[in-house]
Amino acid sequence: MIHATAVVSKKAHIESDVTIGPFCVVEDDVVIGSGTTLLSHVVVLNGARIGNNVLIHPNAVIAGAPQDLKYKNEPTLAFIGDRTVIRECVTVSRGTVSSGKAMVGSDCLLMAYSHVAHDCVVGDHVIMANAVQLGGHVEVGDWAIIGGVTGVHQFCRIGSHTMIGALSKVFKDVPPFTLCGKDPLAVEGINSIGLSRRGFTSESISAIDDFYRVLLRSGFNTTDGIAKYEETNDLIDPNVAACIAFIRSSKRGIYRGSAIRS
Repeated sequence: MIHATAVVSKKAHIESDVTIGPFCVVEDDVVIGSGTTLLSHVVVLNGARIGNNVLIHPNAVIAGAPQDLKYKNEPTLAFIGDRTVIRECVTVSRGTVSSGKAMVGSDCLLMAYSHVAHDCVVGDHVIMANAVQLGGHVEVGDWAIIGGVTGVHQFCRIGSHTMIGALSKVFKDVPPFTLCGKDPLAVEGINSIGLSRRGFTSESISAIDDFYRVLLRSGFNTTDGIAKYEETNDLIDPNVAACIAFIRSSKRGIYRGSAIRS
């Protein structure tokens, strides 16, 4: 299953049904799970931990050294979850000693030329369109979709089930379940269609919409908006509670804007 032109270390732990195509390079400290395919010209460096049934397209580089001047070649890791598809020329750096790892979840699609920097944590079912660039220590929640040629500043967080329009500049946190677009970036609504497709009940979607209506359309600042919502709702939907926890834990602040029903 290993092409004759591939350079694969005998020290790497590679399951017997892995396919490694022409001109690939696999270094010593690498683990590749069952059913995974490296098409051609893929470089997998020390510290890579690749799951099962992953498909990696030509010229991708997995577990490259962090692009961080503080990094001194310490042994760190880069994880790729099961069934994730990595397209052409994607780069996933490994972690620094800050966290020791970078992580991409399962069932993700990283389109061509996208980049996951050191110490990032990307959840499951995430789609990063062409040339999305994540700075170091970025967190991306499950089911997030990031439009092409979007840049995300280091230490930002993108909430779960969000959609961010193409060509965006993200330098604050994007709250969960929202649609963000425009320039400068703003919350334009909630991702009601995506939530419905993923099995959220109409009651939960309505509760999320009502929360963002109070938070973003009632003239309150963020702190007062949350307080007002909590005062007027004795029973808070668990998904709204997750939004509140995300916002309260934000260190960079969140994007606001005119939340509309969608």
